[in-house]
This record gives sequence, C-alpha cells and structure tokens, in this order.
Amino acid sequence: MIPFEALLPYGVIIIMFGVAGTGMSAAKLLREGGNKPRVHRDAWDKMMMERDMRLTKEYRKQSDEPMAPEEFKTSSVWRASRIWDD
Repeated sequence: MIPFEALLPYGVIIIMFGVAGTGMSAAKLLREGGNKPRVHRDAWDKMMMERDMRLTKEYRKQSDEPMAPEEFKTSSVWRASRIWDD
C-alpha cells in the first residue's frame, strides 16, 4: 500500500518551485519591458542603452523621432573625473 500522506509534501514542494520560477520569469520580463533579457552586453550596447535612457527615459525603449527632445541637450553622459579614476 502506498502512503499518500507522504506524497503530499512533495507535491507542495514541486508546486512552490513552479510558482517561484514563474514569478522570477515574470519579474524579469517586466523589468526588461516585455522583451527578452539582453545577454553578452559590451561597451557599445551599454553606451546605446545610456543614450536610449536619455532619449526616452527607459533603457529598452527606442525612439524614431527625427529630432531629440530638449532635455537631451543638457543630459550629457560626460562626467568630471581624473584620468586615473575609472
């Protein structure tokens, strides 16, 4: 005879792993704006993400407007630093 009472905790554990995995996937999808997460980002990708952030106020959103907004003129990415500060 199979003790079904012993299988109940295993079912709860499996369900909770599924709920946690689905929640993490949904959180990642929401954080990325509905797009797949970016992988293998290099310096160029990071620079373009900064530009997109200054243009549209979101890292994953791009703009097709021919003219940049007025705020773009004063939101420079240049930072005051010394040569040896990286």
